This record gives sequence, C-alpha cells and structure tokens, in this order.
Amino acid sequence: MNIQSAINREVFAPRDERMLVAVEVKRRKRKRIPFLPTGGKGEYMTYICLSVTNKRPAQLLITKVKRFGGSAPFTRRSQWAVEQLRQVNGINPNKDCPEFDLVFDNAFDQWVASSAPEKCIFIQIMYHACQTYWEGKEGVPGSPAGDQQKGQRGQGGQGSPGAQGGQGSPGAQVGQIGGPGAQARRKSTVGPRPRHTEFVNCQSKLTGDACKMNLVLYRCKVFFNRMKKVMVSNQSRSQAGAGPRAGPSGQRPPGGSMGSVVQRASQALHERGERLGRAEDKTVDLMHKAQQFADTAHKLALKYSN
Repeated sequence: MNIQSAINREVFAPRDERMLVAVEVKRRKRKRIPFLPTGGKGEYMTYICLSVTNKRPAQLLITKVKRFGGSAPFTRRSQWAVEQLRQVNGINPNKDCPEFDLVFDNAFDQWVASSAPEKCIFIQIMYHACQTYWEGKEGVPGSPAGDQQKGQRGQGGQGSPGAQGGQGSPGAQVGQIGGPGAQARRKSTVGPRPRHTEFVNCQSKLTGDACKMNLVLYRCKVFFNRMKKVMVSNQSRSQAGAGPRAGPSGQRPPGGSMGSVVQRASQALHERGERLGRAEDKTVDLMHKAQQFADTAHKLALKYSN
C-alpha cells in the first residue's frame, strides 16, 4: 500500500471524506518560536492533502497531515475549506519547480514539494477540483450565487402585461419594486458572493486542455524518481555493508557486479526520463499545431459557407 492510500484509509475514510491527492512537503522558511526551549526535534513528514466530503452538498477541504518519527499512524493537524483558500502561487510559470505557496484567510504557507512532478500533479488536480466545485456551487439553492440567479429569474418573471406596457396599477408596482426596508432585507439574506480561489504563476499546461496527457507524464516521472531513489539507497546500503572485506585468498572479492547493475538501471531511468521530457514537449507542440489546423479549417468552412 502506498502513502496516499494509507493516508486516505487512516485519516479521511473515518471522517466520511475521500482524498483526491496528497503531496509531501517541507517548509521553505522554518517558523521560529523564541519562547520554546531549544533542543532536538523529532523527525516528521508533512503532507498537504486535498479531499472532498461524501455528503451532499460536497465540501472541498485542504488538510495538513503529519507522520512523526516514522511511526505508522498519520495525524491530522490543520484543515481549511476551499472558501478560505485565497491564492495558489506556483512561483515559476516557465518551468517545473517544487516550490509553491498557499494563501488562506488566516495563514500563509511557503512549501517545497519532494519533487517538481509531484507538485505539478497536486496543483493540476487542485485547479480542476476547484473549478468543478465552484461551478457546482453556482447552481446550488441557498448559496450566494444560486440565490442571486434565483432572484434575477424571479424579477424577470414577475412583471405583468400591464407593467410591461407601462400601465400597471400602483399596487402592483409597489409589490414588484418593494420599499427600502424590503430591499435591505433582501440584500442581507443574499450576502456577498464568495471569492474564487486564484491560481497565479502556474504553468498553462497545468490549467489547460491537455491536462490528462500531462497528468500521465507527471505520474510516470514521479514513479521513475521513486525507483531511482530506491535503487540509489539500496546501492549505498550494499556498499556500506560490503566494507573493506577480503576474500579467503586475501584479495577483495569482486563486489562491482551489484553496483554495476544499479548503475545501469539508474542510467536507464535517467534516459527514460529524458525521453519522457522530449515526448512531453512534442505533445505540447502537436497540441498547438492541431489548434492551428482547427482554426484554419474553421476559417475555410466559414469562407466557403458564405
């Protein structure tokens, strides 16, 4: 079982929530608390998770989860609703980088993901989840946006034929327009429309149309990076365990076989990652060419239809 499945099973499933994505992070600038005593701090891992509730209407939540000392259980530390998330800053809109910022109503966090592809997957899934969430909130009765649309439809359908022609009775006009007190009560019940989450300095491929292809490429990169780390750690442990041991004849045994295998696998993973990067660039190029071809075909169709 991978980390994300374990977090979903231990933290979100008991709360009737479903995790969409999680990313391992570290702070870019550590918080210093002067009144706390100095001393050794236990090692822990931090994850930023995006989840949605199973109950209707669904709520989109951002949760900070920690795992202390390599122990099995995960601990939920902080949680925010998407309405409190004001801004997601991708730091660099021109290249993949692991840094990103999250700006809430009462918090501002600067994070560094474990790798650039994991951060890109997190932002891509969060962007499309926020878009789907806000689009769903537009038509829900009881929400500010839904009440506003309902009020507009009610105003458009209340006019009588006499009122449209300018010959309505004064009583009808008063009932339609209402007094200042009625307008004030109506405004107080509707309330201000919530601000949507803003995504700045994010690459266009994370918020564009070719999201599925980019998501597959990023997942492949994450997988190869993890495999490379595992192989490198195994190689270092094997080298440390071998040590300067000598064989029965006093000569050092040929221990380069395992190291050469790991080195070749690491080189193959590196070359495959480069090929994936070139394939990603070609995919974006083909997408632009296809868009140009579609625009040209549309112009020709309009020209010859006239």
